[in-house]
Amino acid sequence: MQSDSQTDSVSGIIKLLPADLANKIAAGEVVQRPSSVVKELLDNAIDAGATQIDVHLQQAGRTLIQVDDNGCGMSKSDIPNCFLRHATSKITRVEDLYQIRTLGFRGEAMASIASVAQVTLKTKRVEDETGYLYEIWGGKERSFEPAAVVNGTSIAIKNLFYNVPARRAFLKTDNTEFRHTIIVFQQMALINPGIRFSLYANGEVVYKLPAQSLLDRVVEIFGKSYAASLIPIDETAGFVRIHGYLADPKLTKKNRGEQFLFVNGRPVMHRHLTHVILEQYKNWISDSEYPFFAIFFDVDPAQVDVNVHPSKMEIKFEDERTVSMLTKSVIKRALHERFSVPDMQFPDQEDFYEPFPVTGRQEVGQSGRPVQSFPSRINFDARPSDFNSYNSDYPDRQRGKPFSPDSTSIYAPAAGQGRDADHQRPELERSVGFWQLHNTYIITQTLTGLCIVDQFLAHKRIIYERALNAMDSGLPSTQQLLFPQTLQLSASDFAGLRNVLPDLLRMGFDISLMSGNTAVINGVPADIQLGDERSLIESILHQYQSYSGAVQLDSREKLALGLASKTAMPRGKKLTQLEMETLFDQLFACEQPYADPLKKPTITYLPLDEIRSRFR
Repeated sequence: MQSDSQTDSVSGIIKLLPADLANKIAAGEVVQRPSSVVKELLDNAIDAGATQIDVHLQQAGRTLIQVDDNGCGMSKSDIPNCFLRHATSKITRVEDLYQIRTLGFRGEAMASIASVAQVTLKTKRVEDETGYLYEIWGGKERSFEPAAVVNGTSIAIKNLFYNVPARRAFLKTDNTEFRHTIIVFQQMALINPGIRFSLYANGEVVYKLPAQSLLDRVVEIFGKSYAASLIPIDETAGFVRIHGYLADPKLTKKNRGEQFLFVNGRPVMHRHLTHVILEQYKNWISDSEYPFFAIFFDVDPAQVDVNVHPSKMEIKFEDERTVSMLTKSVIKRALHERFSVPDMQFPDQEDFYEPFPVTGRQEVGQSGRPVQSFPSRINFDARPSDFNSYNSDYPDRQRGKPFSPDSTSIYAPAAGQGRDADHQRPELERSVGFWQLHNTYIITQTLTGLCIVDQFLAHKRIIYERALNAMDSGLPSTQQLLFPQTLQLSASDFAGLRNVLPDLLRMGFDISLMSGNTAVINGVPADIQLGDERSLIESILHQYQSYSGAVQLDSREKLALGLASKTAMPRGKKLTQLEMETLFDQLFACEQPYADPLKKPTITYLPLDEIRSRFR
């Protein structure tokens, strides 16, 4: 048996991590991307009592994130201490964790940021004669000296993850990173409408928000169209007050970017409460649509735990059931009072057709029941010959020409086959024609069975390939608008439009970018029926963003899919014989006629033998 002295002489394997390594590990939880840095800096500025906060970004925050505030500033002794791990002015004892009213309190953010970036801090208190300039790179102090600076604090974060290249490589495109930062900025601006906020990206103004009411702040951030569509809520029960704004169900997007929950002035993520809120909208919107809401919960700090995760975005209620039930009651009552709808019934069977999954929206009819309303964008009666232009390019597919016996099956070809596989339309019984089932499916008889085409998915495939061909050829056909339309976008949508504008121009759109998040639509692709061009562009942008990470498509393909999803004929649209036959012909002129861009089948085939077997 070893003696104590012998044991002490044996080298242990457990070591205390160096401070710089510990900070880099912590940074992995606190600093995930540029938006994480922006959030932490905004938290500090607000906690410092700032009434004016300016955010400057270069390359979506990769090369520069600078936040300037007119808050209380820091003393000389506090400056280096703020970059020490677990150094904070917000709490001093364990009991303080249950009475947290500040945004920051863990004392990890600044140490984590400084460990993976080049930080320059300028600060001055009102009562001090001079301010100070402090630099710390990669967790190591570089300079600390007096400086002539204005009251408040200015902190510049340069070259984020410069010393952790593996982390830097995981950052997404500038457009994606900027969208994340926009959401953080919007969150903090909504919580604090009494603070003046501004955001600059690459020297250009994105937001310049004055101190204002919450209603005016929502409209200022998201656009004037929201003013008439917001539903106020405000109710207190027990230890909880719920207030804020919901949006009219017609004001929906294809992504979750405009859904905000706040608890005691802190932006949070709470899946259960989000689910409860969306459930109250289900009678008015489809599963693929998301309404705007900004809902604030004022709760006794002792009833909520905010120390769940280093990001401080996750919280836990002491009595979640009460909060959930109150939320459900408030949201449900607000929506039903808005529409004076005591009972929502499903449409009669005779009116039924499958809801259009991309642009359909339920609205309330005179009977109080939700009804479907869809735009019709493609005018099939305009130029029927245009829809058969493929015949000249593919003479072996001209109408009336017999197909070989082995080409009557319309099962999809083997994977990887495209136009070179010489897709052939099944030979039809011309005297029989086409029928529509529930104004959704086109049915026709072939020589060996029954062919069924989903008109929406088929038309989506056609428009998708046309858009890609226009971009590839560089010779799009554009129809100019008689009266150009001005489009006022949110900052995130405007940034998205700027990013995809070259591809939109190649598709046939004629769009000019103006100042103040404004764009002018001068023209649209020639085969799109003129109508609500503003809605069309907004829908394409939202569709484009909603496909991020969901499908393996490049930027061009996502744009083409957004256009196709918005402009394809809806399910429920009654078609003429000519329109049905034209759609059928166009589909088989496509490179991949058997599936829509998201791989959903456009066609199904029922062999005659299978039909016979069902009657035996």
